[in-house]
Amino acid sequence: MGSSGFSWTLKDHPKLPKGKTIAMVVLDGWGEAKANQYNCIHVAETPTMDSLKNGAPDKWRLVKAHGKAVGLPTDDDMGNSEVGHNALGAGRIYAQGALETGKIYDGEGFNYIKESFETGTLHLIGLLSDGGVHSRLDQLQLLLKGASERGAKRIRVHVLTDGRDVLDGSSIGFVETLENGCAKLREKGVDCQIASGGGRCMLQWIDMNGKAVGPIVDGDAVVTFNFRADRMTMLAKALEYEDFDKFDRVRFPKIRYAGMLQYDGELKLPSRYLVSPPEIERTSGEYLVYNGVRTFACSETVKFGHVTFFWNGNRSGYFNPQMEEYVEIPSDSGITFNVQPKMKAVEIAEKARDAILSGKFDQVRVNLPNGDMVGHTGDIEATVVACKAADEAVKMILDAIEQVGGIYVVTADHGNAEDMVKRNKKGDPLLDKNGKIQILTSHTLEPVPIAIGGPGLAPGVRFRKDVPDGGLANVAATVMNLHGFEAPADYEPTLIEVADN
Repeated sequence: MGSSGFSWTLKDHPKLPKGKTIAMVVLDGWGEAKANQYNCIHVAETPTMDSLKNGAPDKWRLVKAHGKAVGLPTDDDMGNSEVGHNALGAGRIYAQGALETGKIYDGEGFNYIKESFETGTLHLIGLLSDGGVHSRLDQLQLLLKGASERGAKRIRVHVLTDGRDVLDGSSIGFVETLENGCAKLREKGVDCQIASGGGRCMLQWIDMNGKAVGPIVDGDAVVTFNFRADRMTMLAKALEYEDFDKFDRVRFPKIRYAGMLQYDGELKLPSRYLVSPPEIERTSGEYLVYNGVRTFACSETVKFGHVTFFWNGNRSGYFNPQMEEYVEIPSDSGITFNVQPKMKAVEIAEKARDAILSGKFDQVRVNLPNGDMVGHTGDIEATVVACKAADEAVKMILDAIEQVGGIYVVTADHGNAEDMVKRNKKGDPLLDKNGKIQILTSHTLEPVPIAIGGPGLAPGVRFRKDVPDGGLANVAATVMNLHGFEAPADYEPTLIEVADN
C-alpha cells in the first residue's frame, strides 16, 4: 500500500466463497434479436445456448454492448470486439471518441504530420463508411475540416469502398458526400480532391494530362483514418517499414505517417498516431492476479488479442507469468471464413476443457469467434454452421465445469449473426433496387446475453433487477464476486446478488 492508500487487495465477498473454477466464455458477434429466417443464431441448432436462455430465468439476462455503454460517442454506434473486450476486462466505461473534443489537434501525432502542410500534400486513406465499426464518414469530415483550418493546403483522399459495415452500393452516396465536403474546402482555397478509390484494389485517378491526381511523394503526410486495426495493420507496415517485402511498393517515399490509432500495441505500429487509446488501468485481470487467481486465456489468432491485449486494458504480455498462461491457436489462412465456418471452435474448447480439468487455473477465459467472423462474410448458410459449432464448443466447456464443480459465465462482446438483413423502422427487410433483400455483414445494435450457472454457483445467486441498463462493463464486477471478492468501488455495479433463502 502506497502513501495514497491504494491497495490491490480486494475485500472478501460477505456471502460468496473463493476457490471455484470459473469459465468465462465470450461468444463473438452473438446478439439477441427476434426470431426470423435471417437470425442465424435462431435458425441454427444451438441447444446449449437455448438451455441457458430457457432455464432459470434469474440466471440469464441481456446487457448492452454498443454505444455509450462501451464508451462510443452515441447510441447509434455499433459495438465491436475491441471496445467490447475493453469494457469486459476493465469493469468501467472509457470514452473511445476523440475528434469531437478537438484534443486530437494538440497531440504529438497531429503536430508531426502538420510539419508537411506548408509544402507537401496531406493524404487520408481509409474505409468510406458510416458503419462505425472500422471508420466513420463524419469523423473523416471532421478531420478534413480540422486539418484545413490548421494549415493543410493540399489534401488527397484515398477511399476504400468494400466495407462490410454498410449496404451494397452505399459507397456512391458516401463519395458524393465526401466530394461535396471537398468542394466547400476548395471554395475556401484548399485544394481537396478524391484521388483514388476502390475495393480490394485501389485505382488511382488520372487527370486530363495523363498524370496521377494524388501520388504520395517525398515530403507528404499520410494518415490512415480507420480507427479499427484489422484492415489497417498491413497498410501501416507498408507505409512505415523500410524492409517491407509482402508486395512490391515500387518506391518508398519519405513521408510523415500517422495512424488514427496505434493499430498494434505489441509491434508499436504505427509509431505515430493521432489518438492515444484510452489509458485503462487497474483492470479486473490485474486485480485478480494480485489476489491469487490463476488465469488461462485462449482463442484463435483473429481474436487472441481480445482475450489478452484488449481485455487487459490495451496492455501486452502477462501481469504475472507465474499466474497466467495465454494460448493462441492459429486461425485458418488463405481462405475466407465461410469456407471453414467451424473455424477453431473445437480446438479452443478442447484447450479450455483441459485447462479446467487440470486444476491449475481459477479462471479459464476464451473467445469463440465464429458468429462474428463468418457473419461478416454475408454467407447465411455458413453462419448457421458457425453458430452451431460455437454452441457445441460452449457445451464442451460447460461439461468440464460440471465435472470440477465450477461456475460458468457465458456472454458476448457485440451483436452480428443474430440478424443479417437491413431493416426499416417497422422491422421489415429492406430491398435493393433489384428487389433483392439486402444482406448485412456488419455488427448490430442489439443487446447480448449473459448467463451464469454451474454446480459451484452458490445458492441464492441471481441477477439483480435494479440494474436494468447494465452493459458489458458490469460483467467484471460480477465475475469478481463469483471469485469470492468485492469489486473496487469505482467499477460498474455487479449484475448479481445473493438472495437469502
